[in-house]
Amino acid sequence: MPIATPQRRTREQRKLDRRAAILAAARTAFAQKGFAGASIIEIARACDIADGTIYKYFASKQDLLFNVMRQFYEGLIADVEAGVAQQSTLAARLRLLVRRQIEAFVEDEDLCRLFIREVRTADDYPDSPLHDLNRRYTSIVVRILETGIAAGEVRADLKPRLVRDMLYGAIEHIAWKAVSRGGRLRIEQTTDQLLGIVLDGIVPRTGAPRSPITRVT
Repeated sequence: MPIATPQRRTREQRKLDRRAAILAAARTAFAQKGFAGASIIEIARACDIADGTIYKYFASKQDLLFNVMRQFYEGLIADVEAGVAQQSTLAARLRLLVRRQIEAFVEDEDLCRLFIREVRTADDYPDSPLHDLNRRYTSIVVRILETGIAAGEVRADLKPRLVRDMLYGAIEHIAWKAVSRGGRLRIEQTTDQLLGIVLDGIVPRTGAPRSPITRVT
């Protein structure tokens, strides 16, 4: 197997750096102006390259958007999966997941707005790779609940996908209402209140009401 020369490694690194720069510029442009409003020309200008150069790295503007969103999702998925793996209880795992989703709306407000307004409403979204990424991300909570059912921590008659839809639907509604009106989203308070409601509905009934959820740090 031939050994790469320092010159070749440098050339390959320059390609990786340029690709990363294009993705960063595209993320900013899409987040600020939306998919339709952002242009390849302005993305190229932000990277100080010719607009044709972008097509050496990405097949189309749509492909560029997909890679921006894939980068966002893969980072979020890796973060959540790593965090969930470190938690020892059902409540702690769910709290981490809910909190991280709310944080995403706060930290990447413009990108989340782009996804809700343009990406998810597109006619081809249901069959797109972006939909697959979204399903991969939201399936984390399904696995948590299925594990909880097997361990007797969650009601056996519970439908994990229904809880998934309730959780992410509620988070999106609460977060969207706040960011669209320029309001402040209280991450800890919202996490605790939402998770308290959910846990009271999914744990096995013992005949006595549950005490308020204890915050897991």
